[in-house]
Amino acid sequence: MTGREEGTVETAPEGAKPVTGGELEPRSAALASYDGNGGVVEPASASPEGSRPRRRGMRIALIAACAVVVAVAAVGAALGVFGGGSGEATASAPTGPPATTKVKRTTLTSSQTLDGQLGYGDTSAVKSPASGSSSGSAQSGGAAQDGGGTSAGIVTWMPSDGDTITRGKPVYRVNQQSVPLLYGSVPLYRTLKPGSSGSDVKMLERNLRALGYRGFTVDDDYGYDTAAAVEKWQDKLGRSETGEVKVGDAVVAPDARRVAKAELAIGDTLSGDVLTWTGTDRVISVDLPVQYADLAKKGGETTVTLPDNTTVTAVVTDIGTPTSSGDSSGSGAASSGGSSGSGSSKATVPVELEVKDTKKIGSYQAASVSVEFAAETRSNVLAVPISALFALPGGGYAVEVVTGSKTEYRTVKLGTFGNGMVEISGAGISEGMVVGVPK
Repeated sequence: MTGREEGTVETAPEGAKPVTGGELEPRSAALASYDGNGGVVEPASASPEGSRPRRRGMRIALIAACAVVVAVAAVGAALGVFGGGSGEATASAPTGPPATTKVKRTTLTSSQTLDGQLGYGDTSAVKSPASGSSSGSAQSGGAAQDGGGTSAGIVTWMPSDGDTITRGKPVYRVNQQSVPLLYGSVPLYRTLKPGSSGSDVKMLERNLRALGYRGFTVDDDYGYDTAAAVEKWQDKLGRSETGEVKVGDAVVAPDARRVAKAELAIGDTLSGDVLTWTGTDRVISVDLPVQYADLAKKGGETTVTLPDNTTVTAVVTDIGTPTSSGDSSGSGAASSGGSSGSGSSKATVPVELEVKDTKKIGSYQAASVSVEFAAETRSNVLAVPISALFALPGGGYAVEVVTGSKTEYRTVKLGTFGNGMVEISGAGISEGMVVGVPK
């Protein structure tokens, strides 16, 4: 899987889970509020340390400074220090927040959003058959078994990039003879002929049966009835009807393949990598930073945002082993103990996901996407929009509670963030309570 930098992760207050979909932008609260009749209502005590969000130093200083200025102005106005003659409060009371909402009891899911890549998954190479001193001609793509020479053969046909190859169809041709694809997990590593026995024999017989050949039993034994079916298959491929299958006569893969890149051209000598290919299903690859590795579980669902901002649901299908991106290629294996801390800090876990409804992907063949992993789900909690939070000058947060014509700030403890909401708790906080929010 292609390594990439970590995706953008929202930063929430300490003690709270991160959230995507909105940056925490609480309003600053004055040290005093008003009862609607010009009286001063003292604010509740500051919330405990630990609920304060991590902020850049300058931003925190500005917020605190603004809050203090507002606080001093409010207290001064209430006490008449800005002029009022008799010392009585002359400032008129606020009319209340511009808009309100209610404290809701709900379920919140916090999440982490990371960068992903839509494509066809990892590529693998189709290599030319290895040559040996005594059997090289038999292992060169089937080319030399008829001519008796020692040449590796000349490529006479190659598929195009993006082509799909299915069972029985040629992967390439050498000396005008097709080298077809067979489905299975056991490669052709020896000559199969009457008397052979093993799982590779069963793999061959299963493919012959799927291709329509009959007259034999699919089992581990290569009998003369199997050899007869092989001769018919060889005749269709344009090969000599020997009844034997040699190394290089076919290429084995788990299922249909999509050509990523043809490495050889027509006229080349068959050697090295012939082509690279992938599976045929579009998948999403994510290099998950190790600190978020517990977010990915096989079968777990994620939300994927495509380049056009539409979303689709994807399921985790494969989780690899941690790898280090310490080298420039990003393909180095995890350290066995000799690497320093810099490599481990960049370690990632390759994760592969499949989209449930591929029609929703549209025509995208390859694209950068965002993948949202659910981190934690909290049910039956009290929550308000994040914008309802007020940053207190002394630290912590409060909500502006509206009761009739009165408003007051009540400190709250923050919990899980999710979907633009934040879990709150504290003295005097209850379901259905009306709180102020920006208009």
